[in-house]
Amino acid sequence: MLYGGIEAGGTKFICAVGDENGKLVERIQIPTTVPADTMEKVIHFFRDFDVHALGIGSFGPIDIDPVSPTYGTITSTPKKAWRNYPMVEKVKEALGVPVGFHTDVNTAALGEAVYGAAKGLDSCLYMTVGTGIGAGAVIDGRLLQGLSHPEMGHILVRRHPRDSYRGNCPYHQDCLEGLAAGPAVEERWGEKGIHLTDRPEVWQLEGYYLAQALMQWILVLSPQKIILGGGVMKQRQIFAYIHEQVAELLNGYVTLPPIDQYIVPPGLGDDAGIVGSLLLAERAVQPST
Repeated sequence: MLYGGIEAGGTKFICAVGDENGKLVERIQIPTTVPADTMEKVIHFFRDFDVHALGIGSFGPIDIDPVSPTYGTITSTPKKAWRNYPMVEKVKEALGVPVGFHTDVNTAALGEAVYGAAKGLDSCLYMTVGTGIGAGAVIDGRLLQGLSHPEMGHILVRRHPRDSYRGNCPYHQDCLEGLAAGPAVEERWGEKGIHLTDRPEVWQLEGYYLAQALMQWILVLSPQKIILGGGVMKQRQIFAYIHEQVAELLNGYVTLPPIDQYIVPPGLGDDAGIVGSLLLAERAVQPST
């Protein structure tokens, strides 16, 4: 049985077809431009396959409340062309299959919980640090949501006393995303992170902010595993700074497993989101799973 998956990101859409075991059969990458152009290419790809259902892990904010009149819509995103775009409705109209819909980070958390670094555990938290910062969680085997989905990238953190960068979040200026996402790193230091590999002060500061966020989420959610992905986290030297500072911030108040086994890179690598979207598709057909 084949399922379709879409990892809808701010810069690119990854579309894939896979089986019920999460094995990818075919995939393509499509630039994120305007809805009419991007979605035309997306639909064209899936029409070549007999998919049983489709899952979408999308950038947000999005409406994930099934009883809401705007369910399946991208809402107040900074990407103006995509605001109020009814993604689920458009996909259902074009392909006529059940559609599962959630945030890209919750979808990646699901992929890691079932097939990745948190396989066999009841809970995990997945954070992506890239163009933006987002985090999702699986708790007792279910995706975390309430009134809406988590927007953990916009929590407030303590500013480093020697950091004069003002922050660049268009909504909150110096929230976590405004201080620590990829564009903030580039604007603060004058170069993209990939060109700052040999500058330890860059990654010490990045670890300072990310560790504060992880401390708060550990205290609130108590996940059994924390997984850090996204483009910025490919600078693996950050992990050592995060491990050190999380332990320092918790100060023995919470007992954790060995921290280098507790806060880890994705077991699925860059495929966490797209594999998770296949699982969303499966759950759209079998919602109790």
